[in-house]
Amino acid sequence: MSRIGRQPIPVPAGVTISIEPERVTVNGPKGELSERVHRDMTVEHSDDQIIVTRPTDRGEHRALHGLTRTLVANMVQGVTAGFEKRLEIQGVGYRAQLRGRDLELALGYSHPVSIKAPDGIEFEVPQPTRIVVRGASKQQVGEIAALIRKQRKPEPYKGKGIRYEGEYVARKVGKRA
Repeated sequence: MSRIGRQPIPVPAGVTISIEPERVTVNGPKGELSERVHRDMTVEHSDDQIIVTRPTDRGEHRALHGLTRTLVANMVQGVTAGFEKRLEIQGVGYRAQLRGRDLELALGYSHPVSIKAPDGIEFEVPQPTRIVVRGASKQQVGEIAALIRKQRKPEPYKGKGIRYEGEYVARKVGKRA
C-alpha cells in the first residue's frame, strides 16, 4: 500500500478510538458511536490522527474509501461537537412543545402528533414554531428531522407545514377567478 488515498482525520483530546477487524468505535464526551467498516479498507490510529487507506485505485475501492473516511470523520465530530438540524413550522395554529423528552406537534389534525425521542437524541423548542434536533449520530439526527418534517410537509400553495431552516419551497399560483 503506497500513498493511495491517505487523508488523515484529526482526533481531538478526550476522544478514544478502538479499531477491531471490520469495526471502528469512537468514544468521546457526547457518547460512543460504532460503525462497521468494509474489510478491504484499512483504518489505522497513530498519534492524534486516523488514517483510512484503500488497497487499489479501482472505482469500488475509491468509493468505499471516501465513504469510510467520511463515516469515521462524522463519528469523531459527533462525539466531540455533535450535530443538529433546525426546523421551522409555518401555518396558523401549527406549533410544537416539549412533553418531557418527547415532542408534541399541533399540525391542524384532529389530534396532536407525538414523536418520541430515541436514545442519543434530544429536542429543543426555543419558540413554538422552531424545533432543534440534536445528537451525536449525524444519521440519526437526519432521520428524526426527516420524520418530523414528514408529519406535515410544506405545501406549495400557502407554504404551510414543517420545513428545514432556510429550505426553499417552490410556490405555485392558485386558481384564477
